[in-house]
Amino acid sequence: MNTHLYSDNELARLKAMPKRATNPGARWQEKPIAAPAHRQRNFQVVARQAEERFAIYQRENLADEADFSCGIRYCPLGAVPIVLARYNGGSHIHGEIAYRTHIHSTTAAAILAGRAPDSEASETDRYSTLEGALACLLEDYNVTGINAQRDEPRLFP
Repeated sequence: MNTHLYSDNELARLKAMPKRATNPGARWQEKPIAAPAHRQRNFQVVARQAEERFAIYQRENLADEADFSCGIRYCPLGAVPIVLARYNGGSHIHGEIAYRTHIHSTTAAAILAGRAPDSEASETDRYSTLEGALACLLEDYNVTGINAQRDEPRLFP
């Protein structure tokens, strides 16, 4: 199957459409044998007015609380799934972003250039924890049915 060349308008439509989690009680699964040892949970998500399918994941390193990722993937029927966004912790360097939380977003330009669709990232201070990252993702991608608390703003950087 070929990767669809999504336009920025199509990506914006996927982001904005109302979505609902169908398994809000998804359980954590520990993967202690994998390197690094981590835990992960996966939510199935559907668009409210369409037959569009999505998946949201949360993953965190069991030994490093700054090493986490929360992402949303579009899963079109009969086509290659595509990650729309990843909300990462500050455990690593990504280009000019050094050890700070950042959001990877899929762009039409990255797809057209043959790069990873979600290769572009921007630094953010909207969250500092995995729970806060999930809350931001749910808000940004118009997802209901999952409860997540936003992080309290930090008084000191």
